[in-house]
Amino acid sequence: MELTGTHSSDPNQTKAVAIIPARYESSRLPGKALLEIGGQPMICRVAAQASAAKNVSRVIVATDDQRIVLAVEAAGFEAMMTKREHASGTDRLAEVAAKLDAQIIVNVQGDEPLISPETIERAITLLATHPSAGMATTWEPIAEPADVLNPDLVKIVEDDGGRAIYFSRAPVPWPRDAVRQHGSLENALINEPSLLATFRKHTGLYVYRREVLLNFSKWPQTALERQESLEQLRALEHGIEILAIEASSPSIGVDTQQDLERVRQMVSSSGSATTKVQVLSGA
Repeated sequence: MELTGTHSSDPNQTKAVAIIPARYESSRLPGKALLEIGGQPMICRVAAQASAAKNVSRVIVATDDQRIVLAVEAAGFEAMMTKREHASGTDRLAEVAAKLDAQIIVNVQGDEPLISPETIERAITLLATHPSAGMATTWEPIAEPADVLNPDLVKIVEDDGGRAIYFSRAPVPWPRDAVRQHGSLENALINEPSLLATFRKHTGLYVYRREVLLNFSKWPQTALERQESLEQLRALEHGIEILAIEASSPSIGVDTQQDLERVRQMVSSSGSATTKVQVLSGA
C-alpha cells in the first residue's frame, strides 16, 4: 500500500515516514535486532520510540529476515521484507522509500532503543522548515576526552548556520595551538576542559527529502566515504546541504555486549518514564 507522508503547507506540521533498517546478522551481536531489552525485542523498542514522535505518521521496519518481521508484527508494528544483498542500511531504506508517497523519510537506526521521540521531531522540523536543505541529522555534546580520541565515535563539524561541513572519525576540529602548548591532544583536553565544547558527537539519525535519498542510493561510493567509512560524506561530496541540530537527550547505540548490558541496566533501573520508551498498544 502506498502513502504516508501527510502533505502540509505548513512546514511545522509536515509528517514524515520513519523507516528502521534491521538486519538479523551482526558480526559482534548476532540476532541483535531481536535481543531482549526490558521484556521486548530491541527493534520493537526502537519502533515504539519512533511512533511516539508527533510528526511521524508511519513507522516501517525494513528487514531481510522473516524472524524480525514476525516479531515486529506481533508487537503491533509494520514491517517490510527487503532484498538481502543491500550493502548498507541506507540502500535498504531507499528500497522501501521508493514505494512510498512521502515528502520526508527518517532513517532511525535499529540499534538505538533509547532514542528520544523529541530528537526525531527536532530533526524532522529542521528539514521541513529549510527548503534548501536535502538532509538533517543530529549531534550530542562530548563529555569525556577519551571520546574525542575514539575513532568509533564520529565527530561532526558545522558552520555558523548549522550546516554540516565535515564528518570524521578523527578529532576535528583540531585545536592546533592547545596541542602545541600541552604536547598532545589528550593533555590539551585534560588541561583545558573547555576544549571539549568544540567537539560534537554525530548521532546516526538522518532525515531525508525522498528524492535526495533515492538519488543518494544510486551514487557510487566516493573516495572520502571509503577512506573514513562514513556514508554521509557521499552526500556532502555531491553538494547536498545537511543541517544538524542538537539531540534532545543522549542515546546509546548497541554495538557490543557491553552496550547491551548498559542499556538493559538503564531500562531496568530507571523504568520507561526515564528512558522515554513509549510502548504502544499490543507492544
